[in-house]
Amino acid sequence: MPEDKPPTPAPPLVRPRPDDGQGAVVVERQTSKTEPPRMYQVVLLNDDYTPMEFVVMVLQEYFNRDLESATQIMLKIHHEGRGVCGVYSKDVAATKVELVLAAARRGGHPLQCIMEAA
Repeated sequence: MPEDKPPTPAPPLVRPRPDDGQGAVVVERQTSKTEPPRMYQVVLLNDDYTPMEFVVMVLQEYFNRDLESATQIMLKIHHEGRGVCGVYSKDVAATKVELVLAAARRGGHPLQCIMEAA
């Protein structure tokens, strides 16, 4: 037969003391500065096979460049081997890289696009 244990007494009730008006409130002000997000540049790399027109189209479609600035960036890529398309937060830059690479694959082009810390 189970052994009967005496009931455990309930803990005593603790009631807050009424404020006598003499209490003081200390407020500590903490200043925390949020750092701006780290920025990344999206870079297109030159190759010998991707048509210049395709590069211009990518710059217009995915980086909102007008024809003149897209052509200037394309020529920089062609002559210097690389060109910065834009500077973005990490997530936006990564998304743009993936979109460009997918468009290049769909078009059958070996165009390479990378992101680097700005």
